[in-house]
Amino acid sequence: MKSILDFRPDLATKIDEVAEVAGYLWQKGWAERNGGNITINITEFVDREIAAMPALSPAYPIGSVLPNLKGQYFFCKGTNRRMRDLARRPMENGSVIRILDDCAHYVIIADAPVKPTSELASHLALHNRMIGEGKGYKAALHTHPIELVAMTHKREYLEKDVLTRLLWSMIPETRAFCPKGLGIVPYKMPSSVELADATVALMSEYDVVAWEKHGVCAVGPDIMEAFDQVDVLNKSAQIYISSRNMGFEPEGMSEEQMNELKEAFNL
Repeated sequence: MKSILDFRPDLATKIDEVAEVAGYLWQKGWAERNGGNITINITEFVDREIAAMPALSPAYPIGSVLPNLKGQYFFCKGTNRRMRDLARRPMENGSVIRILDDCAHYVIIADAPVKPTSELASHLALHNRMIGEGKGYKAALHTHPIELVAMTHKREYLEKDVLTRLLWSMIPETRAFCPKGLGIVPYKMPSSVELADATVALMSEYDVVAWEKHGVCAVGPDIMEAFDQVDVLNKSAQIYISSRNMGFEPEGMSEEQMNELKEAFNL
């Protein structure tokens, strides 16, 4: 049986990028067991042959109506599949889905009927917003960066922009590369529509959104850019925690120094 990748080598390149990032997530310890999810919009690669591929599954409900997703196609990590396996065999541990014309259901079309991530509602809601904003963002990532998740266990850090300013102050690159900072969604049931709605509401304001005591979500023009956003923020969290482990509270950059960066990089 032919893979969908046999039709489009350029699509195979995008799936290779997903596999590469999946490997990074596992190596960093951010993807225990089946933790974390990746989705990318692959509609641009869909030709007549792919569009004609029959459904391999029944129509599954998304949980909400997402009007910008009509006829869109996505590659998704499979539910209960491990990132380390996605890194080695992406088409066996993920699948391609087509959004139906009612914008409320999807079917799996390739390569195997692997049901997508349990966080699909959040991911598709993010993609719906990204299409609506017209920024060309096509990738969504959910992962469990250890230090960032640890910091959401402190009540003080859950107040608006407290953690953002702390992380910005740890190293100049964080202020430069994550200029909108980190939004925080108070704890909600994983995989719920409520979690999806809260994430979408914050993502227009921030670079990355953290889910209290759970993980983070990031979006980008491709999956590598989304990964980089999380990587930069978690480096700052590591610097802060390392300083505390050495027995002192890190001084951090001053407001004046951070404002200089804002002006220098036109943030």
